[in-house]
Order: sequence, then C-alpha cells, then structure tokens
Amino acid sequence: MRAVVFDRYGPPEVLRVEEIERPAPKEGEVLVKVHATTVNRSDCGFRGAEPFFTRFFTGLLRPKHRTPGMELAGEVVAVGGGVNEFTVGDEVFGLKGTGANAEYVCVRAGGALAHKPANVTFEEAAAVSDGACIALACLQRGDLREGSRILIYGASGSIGTAAVQLAKSFGAHVTAVCDTARMELVQSLGADEVVDYTKEDFTRNCETYDVVFDAVGKHSFRRSRGSIKDGGIFLETDLGFMWHVPPLALATRWIGDKKVTLPIPRYTKEDVLYVKRLIEAGNYRAVIDRTYPLEDVVEATRYVETGQKTGNVVLTLNGVAR
Repeated sequence: MRAVVFDRYGPPEVLRVEEIERPAPKEGEVLVKVHATTVNRSDCGFRGAEPFFTRFFTGLLRPKHRTPGMELAGEVVAVGGGVNEFTVGDEVFGLKGTGANAEYVCVRAGGALAHKPANVTFEEAAAVSDGACIALACLQRGDLREGSRILIYGASGSIGTAAVQLAKSFGAHVTAVCDTARMELVQSLGADEVVDYTKEDFTRNCETYDVVFDAVGKHSFRRSRGSIKDGGIFLETDLGFMWHVPPLALATRWIGDKKVTLPIPRYTKEDVLYVKRLIEAGNYRAVIDRTYPLEDVVEATRYVETGQKTGNVVLTLNGVAR
C-alpha cells in the first residue's frame, strides 16, 4: 500500500510516498481503507521535531513512527477480534496518534473513531476531528455557558473555525479575530462580531471578555490581560508557548483574578461523537482550504507551514487497493 513516510527529522522534503506493508487489525482494532486524511500543525511539528522536547515522545534521534497523519475518513475493510461497534463496509471518521497518511490504517475501535455522518463527504469528515477536539478541550476549561463572552484570536484556522462553531453551540457570544479576507467566512460560522486585526487591535477597544482564546499561538496573556474580565481566563493552544505558559498557569492560580491555562486535548470517542451530532444537526461544518492528492504531501506541508491556511488542508486517496 502507499503511505507517506519519513526516516529523519527535517523540512517537508524529508517526506515521501512509498509502498509499505499493509497492516492487519489486532484484537479490538479495525482496518480502515482511507479515502481522505489531513496535514496539520501537529504533524509538521512532529516531523520537524519542533520544539525540541517533542523528541522525548516521538524519538530522540529519529522518528519512532515513520508515517505521519492524525485525521482520517474512510471505510472499514477488516475487523479484529472483540469488535462489535463496527462491521466491514461501515464509513468512519476520527483520529489516531499517527499513521493516517496512508491507504490503510488500523484504529482502535474504542478510540476516537465514529461512524461518518451521512451528510458530509470523506474529505469533509477527515477535516473536522483534530481542530474540534483541541477547541473542545479548551472551551471546556474556559467554563463557557449561555451568554459567556469569548474572543477567539486566529478564528480562521483549523482550531479557530472549530472554536467559533463550538462556542456558539454552548450559547456563547463570540467575537472572532481574523484578517480582512476571512471575515465573511467566520461570520458564516456564527461569529457575532468580527475584528479585523489588520485594521484594529482588540486590546485597545475597551471591550472585555470572560475568555480570550489564542487559537494560533500568536498572542499572549500579557498583551490580552486588559481585555479579560476579572475572574476571566486566557486560553493558549500552541506548543511553542509551552515553556512560559505552565509557570503562568501555576502563578495565576494563586496571584491575581485572571487565569491562564493550556488545556491538553483528549482525543476520545465521546468528543468525536459530540462533533458528529453537531454535523448531523447542521450546526457544524468542515472548513477546507486546499485539497491535494497523497503524492503531493510535500507541497501540502509547505503550504501548512506558511501559517496562512484557512481551516484545514486535506490529502485525498483514489481508493485503489495496493
């Protein structure tokens, strides 16, 4: 079968597509024939070993897992022992830790996998889980409820577009921050107000929020502090801020009345099912910037690393078994 592989850390050019052995499902697993997968910021960070400490999880000198990719949508083609939830022929979507950029992948049936909503394509289904699970973990820590006011900085990215829609599902009043070209998009996702950061600095407009959510790792608590209400929360998502956010999170537990937190996402079946229900109800949709064939993974990755993508970047497979 075809799969994206890399044998060393480095730039996008270390990626290539080659033929590897097709896996077989173990006890509690299903084998999925992948029709669509994605390239996201986490994939890029693991491939480039950035920040460096990620090597303690992915392999100190070289990657432990040769095939990247977290998100997938496809069709179950084999079922391991003890699996009752899925059968051959089921259309599914979800996440796994790595290995999804391939024609076939084994996924735990009890993991972050669910039946695909009938009202979306494989490409759309592949592009919802990662951003939504990260955003959901953050918003839950933000204690959002009906009438809460949240500002989402970087509202047009994968996590940001998910956060806008999820925050609205919680009944929050959403202010989205993005550039001019993406204002119409975030409004269509349900944002109540949109701030064009190329023309206005939200920290100077005298508005305050229960939650300020940096969905792209390009802001900071220091810059946002004046825009957070007393008792409010600053949410950070980006691993690049790991070194200073934990001390801030600890300090603000005891000092001051504004808290900092860096939620760790939980890739669970419950979260995927929650997003599925929103999709089926017409209250959540995938945002796809560009779609590439699997063979163009290097080009797709280069584009993701520009930091200019809107929503998600999808890789498609032709479905031919190899």
